[in-house]
Amino acid sequence: MGRPPLNVKSTNVRLPEGLGERIDKLVGRQRRAAFIREVLEREVERRENEQGKVG
Repeated sequence: MGRPPLNVKSTNVRLPEGLGERIDKLVGRQRRAAFIREVLEREVERRENEQGKVG
């Protein structure tokens, strides 16, 4: 038996040079992907809320 699905879709993202290393210094290499997911989720929610207030 394998692991259950994680309900995520893989997406490749190109980061500006040095940004990955800066993230690693903040959260550690093993937490880079989780950090990026958390930041993106928060920003998408912020923008969705912003759009809801405008319309």
